[in-house]
Amino acid sequence: MDKKAKKRLNVINKKLQTLRPRLSGSREQADDAEELKALEDEITSLEEEAAKLKAS
Repeated sequence: MDKKAKKRLNVINKKLQTLRPRLSGSREQADDAEELKALEDEITSLEEEAAKLKAS
């Protein structure tokens, strides 16, 4: 894994650390279904990108 990929992986992990608690809170307080869907989609895409980076 090159330097650029490691840096991107660090950024992804930091984003995931902030998004997961937001998703949990959004599920508990289900006011906005669109926000819940957007958070789930963003987390899924970031996890997929992280998996691709780890595989390379």
